[in-house]
Amino acid sequence: MLSAEDRAKNIKLLVLDVDGVLTDGGLYYGDEGLAFKRFNVQDGLGIKMAQAAGLELAVITGLNQKPVERRITELGIRHYYPGNHDKVPLFEEVCKKAGVSEEQAAFMGDDWIDAGVMRRAGLAMSVPNAQPEIIEMAHWISRKPGGHGAVREAIAFLLKKQGRFEAIWKEWAK
Repeated sequence: MLSAEDRAKNIKLLVLDVDGVLTDGGLYYGDEGLAFKRFNVQDGLGIKMAQAAGLELAVITGLNQKPVERRITELGIRHYYPGNHDKVPLFEEVCKKAGVSEEQAAFMGDDWIDAGVMRRAGLAMSVPNAQPEIIEMAHWISRKPGGHGAVREAIAFLLKKQGRFEAIWKEWAK
């Protein structure tokens, strides 16, 4: 069986869940019933690093909320699929659109809704505060919890294993 490190070398597409991965999974409501989401800026910069390195990104999420759409747009993620509980067909679609095989795609999730895609992805990634069944399925688990830099950590892992991290770092550290 391939290690997470070996799997990471071939990844060309990173697909992310939102709640519990890009956010802390909390649902915050204001007095007017508006939903609020908390995103980590380090994850955002990690996404920009990935894009600069040529890694394609996509988001497939079960909820359809304006704050998420706004953040995805700000980050320039082209493949966004909100409001979908059956993520497998969308994973197949985004792989096709990105021109990669499922083995060349990583998926980062945290809950049962992500299990089908995690079984199919070449590299199944998770956060340490995921459901136990999801952690068991994961090839790689971040040290940081969802919404607290886990996506940045996952991107750094991929870029390091592909030998692209140092060049991106040098660009930012000028």
